[in-house]
Amino acid sequence: MTIPVIAIDGPSASGKGTVAQRVADKLGFHYLDSGALYRIVAYAGKQYNIAWNQGETLAEMAAKLEIRFEDGQIYLNGNIITEEVRSEEISRGASEVAVHPAVRTALLALQHSFRQAPGLVADGRDMATVVFPDAIAKVYLTASAEVRAERRYKQLKEKEIHANLQDILQDLRNRDTRDQQRATAPLQKTDDAMLLVTDQLSIDQAVEKVLQHYRQASQHLTPQA
Repeated sequence: MTIPVIAIDGPSASGKGTVAQRVADKLGFHYLDSGALYRIVAYAGKQYNIAWNQGETLAEMAAKLEIRFEDGQIYLNGNIITEEVRSEEISRGASEVAVHPAVRTALLALQHSFRQAPGLVADGRDMATVVFPDAIAKVYLTASAEVRAERRYKQLKEKEIHANLQDILQDLRNRDTRDQQRATAPLQKTDDAMLLVTDQLSIDQAVEKVLQHYRQASQHLTPQA
């Protein structure tokens, strides 16, 4: 049988990463945080003094990076950069470098390599539309900008990082616009994706809804010769 993929797309701070990781853990599947790849490119670009608007140069760099995910850590060229790529600055940079078609092409083969048995849960902006259009289960996970800003604000405060709620809200709206209006692989819901609005849902409730969606989709799987 084709290795099953659960594709979860959605805007920044929607909680899709946390939900996707927990779904993967419950199913024993591999997990791909595609957004981390773009954060890594943004981080590496800064390290190599490549501006985030230099798409072709960033793509050439991205093709040469040694990236791996292991035991919850992110490695770049052998060094752990997990915390560095989670900063607000690098998150903004990820949204900027992701608009470049050349960068997206450079990372496509790497993303496909994560599809390994027994299955994969992938989250991002274009998992269902571009990277894994044949995913068995597709989910568009979202929440209002206000709810997402509140969640991000609480996360930063818990880490004792100074934050301004209105600045976070405006930044999220800017990212949404950039992600939805980019020419290549814009953020959008596919017709066959389940819409999952998490404003009033706990993480556990959201995880269970994704699992139910996958189980229902799995019933229609048939062995291939």
